[in-house]
Amino acid sequence: MRKITFMGAGSTVFARNVLGDCMCSQVLREAEFALYDIDAVRLSESAEILGAMNETLGGFGKITTFLGVENRKEALRGADFVVNAIQVGLYDPCTIIDFEVPKKYGLRQTIGDTLGIGGIMRALRTIPVIADFARDMEEVCPDAWFLNYTNPMAMLSGFMQRYTGVKTVGLCHSVQVCSEGLLKALGMEDKLEGRKELIAGINHMGWLLELKDRDGADLYPEIRRRAKEKNAGEPHKDMVRFDYIDKFGYYCTESSEHNAEYNMFYIKSKYPQLIDRFQIPLDEYPRRCVNQIEGWAKERDELRQSHQLNHERSREYASHIMESIVTGAPYQIGGNVLNTGGLIENLPADACVEVPCLIDGMGVHPCRVGRLPVQCAAMNMTNINVQLLTIEAAVTQKKEHIYQAAMLDPHTGSELDIDTIVKMVDDLIDTHGTWLPQYH
Repeated sequence: MRKITFMGAGSTVFARNVLGDCMCSQVLREAEFALYDIDAVRLSESAEILGAMNETLGGFGKITTFLGVENRKEALRGADFVVNAIQVGLYDPCTIIDFEVPKKYGLRQTIGDTLGIGGIMRALRTIPVIADFARDMEEVCPDAWFLNYTNPMAMLSGFMQRYTGVKTVGLCHSVQVCSEGLLKALGMEDKLEGRKELIAGINHMGWLLELKDRDGADLYPEIRRRAKEKNAGEPHKDMVRFDYIDKFGYYCTESSEHNAEYNMFYIKSKYPQLIDRFQIPLDEYPRRCVNQIEGWAKERDELRQSHQLNHERSREYASHIMESIVTGAPYQIGGNVLNTGGLIENLPADACVEVPCLIDGMGVHPCRVGRLPVQCAAMNMTNINVQLLTIEAAVTQKKEHIYQAAMLDPHTGSELDIDTIVKMVDDLIDTHGTWLPQYH
């Protein structure tokens, strides 16, 4: 029996999608689905939900639960695949701290989970935990693949790829919906079928470098014309990325509310009118967390009444990767991997890049892309600088690297002076308290 271990199984909605996909696969459905979490209530709820789903789908697999750090090694023992979806510190208190402390210094964020001061803090809380995972995996499941879904993707995956012996690929769901969402938004649905695309860059800022229709005609000239026209008209929710098309020539993978804070252009206290002009939802992630918590409680209560939960296979990569490695049948993804051998020539070798990857029975094979357009590589580098320095801080436990990561973060550095950045970082570390003990 194959074993698929889900770390952070209390992330019930996500566990349901990924493991539900596995239960829909004839290749994977008879696996042991090992659920691990440090929260007894959340773990119990996930087991209940996934058990109901498994029964609805035919009851092929076996669900086991493992609570707490003392049972972590057993959760991992003999695993073929380990899916990581943990959130260290949860919404309350840590995400609240990540947003509220910077506000005191005049720094506003939208999502705060990938870059910016919120992304830095989240990485520093999370890397020690996944380092423990890696040590356990090297001992009890050394051949397992670690499929990382936790943000900040490039920092966590990059740490695992550089500093552990664990086979790691980072997975996001923005690559597979990128061109489809763009064409639908621009009224070009007739170009969806048979389209060909190339996406490469870094997580949440992978560039849609080429998009051609079924006959090989370049769709970008019309995309650029329509995107500029749409941004000049009525406000809409994707104005930042459409502005990227205008200013940098290319669309990118992750949403405008994310990308609004990955640069120095849009969230500027001296230019408050930009918030309305580009429809930027400040404090979006805390609102989303509250809504998700309330929505999950309602869904859980409904399920307890019906004891039925069906599932249709989603577009998440995880189950397809597992299937491909088990059967050897090839499958292509956009994966986050180390830039070894110059997959993207004008980004550093230590960077975690997002490139097309072929999956087969031997694992994950990243594809060489070559050079990005200079302006796209330059935009990626403003983010990679922060990622590499944050990983350096986590590995060396030197506080100066946290300061440097924050100073070089494009949004933070464009809003605050150096002394204020240092004070804010110290305040965040103090407020996080036991979540960041190594920096006290």
